[in-house]
Amino acid sequence: MEYFTLNNQTQIPVIGEGTFLFTPDEAEQAVLEALNGEYKLIDTANYYMNEKAVGRAMKASKRSRDEIYLSTKLWPTEYDNAKQAIDDTLERLGVDYIDLLFLHQPIGNYVAAYQAMQEAVKEGKVRSLGLSNFTKEKIEELISQMDITPAVLQTESHPYATQKELRAFLDEHDIKIMAWYPLGHGDSSLVNQEIFTKLAQKYHKSNVQIILRWHTQIGNIVIPGSKSATHIKENADIFDFKLTDEEMAEIAKLDVEKRYYTATPEKLNNYMNMKLDYNEQK
Repeated sequence: MEYFTLNNQTQIPVIGEGTFLFTPDEAEQAVLEALNGEYKLIDTANYYMNEKAVGRAMKASKRSRDEIYLSTKLWPTEYDNAKQAIDDTLERLGVDYIDLLFLHQPIGNYVAAYQAMQEAVKEGKVRSLGLSNFTKEKIEELISQMDITPAVLQTESHPYATQKELRAFLDEHDIKIMAWYPLGHGDSSLVNQEIFTKLAQKYHKSNVQIILRWHTQIGNIVIPGSKSATHIKENADIFDFKLTDEEMAEIAKLDVEKRYYTATPEKLNNYMNMKLDYNEQK
């Protein structure tokens, strides 16, 4: 495993197991498989409704709590009562602290929620803070008002959309990107690009492994979600080779700023109306 050092001098594994769209049973099985293999980073969220399952898998795994890097996210409907939401999240996960806590969406009272997250850092309940899906303008707004600069931005990033302008801004504040949709939402036209097929043959890897290695080499933390034990293992098997500068430059030519998700005002407003019933979580 390789690590990045965040702006608060803590370290984070460069690749982890994501659990977006996983049922509790799927999340529990995938996280257990990952932690009993090479993984140390696990990503979940209030919204995924599988935090309890992630917590069970962590306890059942071969890894002790201090060997696991756990990230999760507060949903916007929790922002007004973020202090309690953090405690509830800890309880669902069955842990004493969260390594990296995100605000999931840039809507609602995110300023107050971030303030509560800062307090949680001081209380030892959270170690690092992050933002998910936030724009440059809203990140600047929080940085200007808060004591703790976010360490990570979780956002869409892949070879079709490297987000050069946003990345330049984040670099100024030493904020790392954690990439979701790292394979372009599974777009076969991206995965099967000729450059990836050529490099896969050269390095005796799969096209997916080449793309994941590209992510880590441009500085992205990456969290592919897989339910397949074989794919989970393969996704982490990317550290025995390194793409050359010339190969990285060739891949950079694929960037056409193609996105698979757009945060429209309508979507953001809908998020504010999505009440999550955690009592239903298995």
